[in-house]
Amino acid sequence: MHDRISPRTQVALYGLLCLLLVPFVFPTWWMVTSSVKPISQIFAFPPQLWPTHADWSSYSQVFTLQPFVRQYWNSAWIAAAVTLGTLGVSSMAGYAFARIRFPGANALFVLVLTGLLIPSEVTIVPLFQMFRALGMVNTHWPLVLIPVFGAPCVFATFVMRQFFITLPAELEEAARVDGLGRFKIFRTIALPLARPALASVAIFTFLHSWNLYLEPIVFISSPELFTLPQALTQFTDAYGGPMWNIQLAAATLTALPVLLVFVVAQKQFIEGLAHTGLK
Repeated sequence: MHDRISPRTQVALYGLLCLLLVPFVFPTWWMVTSSVKPISQIFAFPPQLWPTHADWSSYSQVFTLQPFVRQYWNSAWIAAAVTLGTLGVSSMAGYAFARIRFPGANALFVLVLTGLLIPSEVTIVPLFQMFRALGMVNTHWPLVLIPVFGAPCVFATFVMRQFFITLPAELEEAARVDGLGRFKIFRTIALPLARPALASVAIFTFLHSWNLYLEPIVFISSPELFTLPQALTQFTDAYGGPMWNIQLAAATLTALPVLLVFVVAQKQFIEGLAHTGLK
């Protein structure tokens, strides 16, 4: 019989968890509240937890100083395209490495994993030269193709491979007896069972693409093509100094989809990390 935790211990435990929560919640709270503060109050010490006079004009200025709606759309469609592309490539590659036996499969998989060890800063110059030769500089194509066929997809392939390895081989054997081919088995049996892993990969990929910064500042130069991380750096005054309240307002609007994705998909995210194979 399990011992029950006493009410006093529960109160102490919840109190400890609340204290540990402060370093994670306070920066977000400070960002949101400071976006409606005058600049003189943003860096006041001690920090003000609530603005004395809320000024919402900073949110309207976000859309007047920059083509923020267009930049928001740029980040949204790029993140969606990267997520769908990564799901397609990683699921097929992960299934092939897990289920198809061919000479050198393990060596090839190790070679693919080395892509995770190479920093993106090392490859950014040759990639720029390649896309410039293809006439794709100052377009969104590099921001889609690099993640889909780069390190984020390598990590996604690793996750999918580990998931497909845990699936019972008897499922495929029964499907072959029924006359199904390799691709039909993948599409009708393996892929539907991989929903938890696909959800985890989708969340990781979406967040990575949404927060991508290095590639946009290298490949994009036109403000109307900027993504949100790149656009946040453009809210400056005539002397080049940051307009803090407007930057924080833009940062708050930028963080909303990330919070929404986590709240909506946290169950699938946790399930994908905690479970592999069949329930």
